[in-house]
Amino acid sequence: MQALTDVDFTVAAGQVMALVGDNGAGKSTLIKCVAGIHIADSGEIRFEGREVTIHGPKDAAQLGIEVVYQDLALCDNLDVVQNMYLGREERDIFQRLQEPVMEQRTRETLSSLSVTTIRSVRQHVAGLSGGQRQSVAVARAVMWNSRVVLLDEPTAALGVAQTRQVLELVKRLAEQGLAVVLISHNLYDVFEVADRITVLRLGRDIGVYERTKTTQQEIVHAITAGVPTKVAGIEETVVPA
Repeated sequence: MQALTDVDFTVAAGQVMALVGDNGAGKSTLIKCVAGIHIADSGEIRFEGREVTIHGPKDAAQLGIEVVYQDLALCDNLDVVQNMYLGREERDIFQRLQEPVMEQRTRETLSSLSVTTIRSVRQHVAGLSGGQRQSVAVARAVMWNSRVVLLDEPTAALGVAQTRQVLELVKRLAEQGLAVVLISHNLYDVFEVADRITVLRLGRDIGVYERTKTTQQEIVHAITAGVPTKVAGIEETVVPA
């Protein structure tokens, strides 16, 4: 079975591109192609105007592409600093952990994103709320000189206050010049933060919609019964096929 067919997907720096579609539309597969988890059978990926080859997650990370998956990939038994540096710990020439350096950079990253709800960076993740955990996962993604951040259902299972906290964080990522991809089934969240909306349906991109020039009703129609259309003239950052 072919998961994606003739899909064009573009993300612009400093903007939030929402990726929406019904279950099985191909959203996760598309993101995994960008992240290097899946290798596309055909097509090309262009990053900042040049064609690139992504053979795996390390290639994507070297380009500055980071993914925050729905399960967040956090370790409950570790604290915030340890989760931020999981697998990327700072060590001196004797391979000793540089705890003060990691603590300081963690605080600076959280501060740059205006995350003020985490009491201590040495607090275990198990004791954080859903919104706080999401903030840690996002902060970890942007700490490594990221250029593109892909967020998979970041507000799923969150309460109203925590959802607001995460949506504000998404806006700040774009304000800092990052290209942000937001995968979501919640159109209220999409219309709150997205600049553009890409609709996938049965493995094809139905169209790209300007958030200020469309409605939730039009997006729902595109998800459920749309016909292929294209919107030209979008600045390119990532274009997987």
